[in-house]
Amino acid sequence: MISVAKPKVTIILANLGTPDEPTAPAVRRFLKQFLSDQRVIEIPKPIWQIILNLFVLPFRPKRVAHAYEMVWNQDSPMREILFQQVDAVKAQLTAQYPEFDLTIIPAMTYGNPSIYQVLENCRENPQDHVILFPLFPQYSATSTAPLYDAVARWIPKQRNLPGLSIIRDYYQHPLYIESLAQSVRDHQKEHGKAEKLLMSFHGIPQPYADKGDPYADRCRLTAKLVAQALGLEEHEWAVSFQSRFGKQEWVKPYTDALLEEWGQQGVKSVQIMSPAFSADCLETLEELAIQNEETFKQAGGQEYAYIPALNSREDHLQLLNSLLQANLDALKHTLAH
Repeated sequence: MISVAKPKVTIILANLGTPDEPTAPAVRRFLKQFLSDQRVIEIPKPIWQIILNLFVLPFRPKRVAHAYEMVWNQDSPMREILFQQVDAVKAQLTAQYPEFDLTIIPAMTYGNPSIYQVLENCRENPQDHVILFPLFPQYSATSTAPLYDAVARWIPKQRNLPGLSIIRDYYQHPLYIESLAQSVRDHQKEHGKAEKLLMSFHGIPQPYADKGDPYADRCRLTAKLVAQALGLEEHEWAVSFQSRFGKQEWVKPYTDALLEEWGQQGVKSVQIMSPAFSADCLETLEELAIQNEETFKQAGGQEYAYIPALNSREDHLQLLNSLLQANLDALKHTLAH
């Protein structure tokens, strides 16, 4: 009897990235790579490189490293959670699809484990199919597209190309919306309900949205669907955007400005979540959970709570598996030997 090798399929779960250590040198290396990407900063490259090297990298890494120290565990929270997600997905899908030689690995657009090294490994160990899953619920040219770019740079160097699938995003997937809503219910079951639920998304510059980036509209729809799932009245929730950088206008309303406004208006309690993040990281654990609490309370607010990202919640993992299962089921027909 002839033995036929199983089709080789690699699934790449990819997030944005994080420094290797909470130190100024490590943060500087990370920021240099991240902020040199013209998907992230669209200022003409020669001008931006002067600004980056003279005004950003000499000063910002020390401050950011201090912030990372406040949230760092054995490793960066984002990387720890990504590894947990990979392990959980691997346990589920490897057992479910014995007909494939299935590899499930983590990757980061910036920092380690590098998407470029992961793709290079696929060249050294040829695959029949590669599924790239950017863990950004809402597509943006500033977050998801750089992973497309990495694949695009890799393709011309390959002679025997695998099949390629990219899961673009999942901003209105029913399992995603329900997982977000359930995370709020779980928090409120233990801590009670606040006057306001604020859904804060990572921001992008307004000119990027004006040029056609669909991110902000996707965020607003996600928030609306979560509010509907929770049965919230219009006055009980809001959507906002955080993590501004530089002087230009970003999509509004700004999270910190809205919290300050609410505090001044007499809003006493706020619960805040960030549905744009599939894993907690610096922008959620330090900016949202710590900095913005200070902003709200200094403006007159009293109670403030951060509802964690979906991370390795069972219902979140069910969503990730569901999206991957749809791709793997399709491959049963195209890769069967």
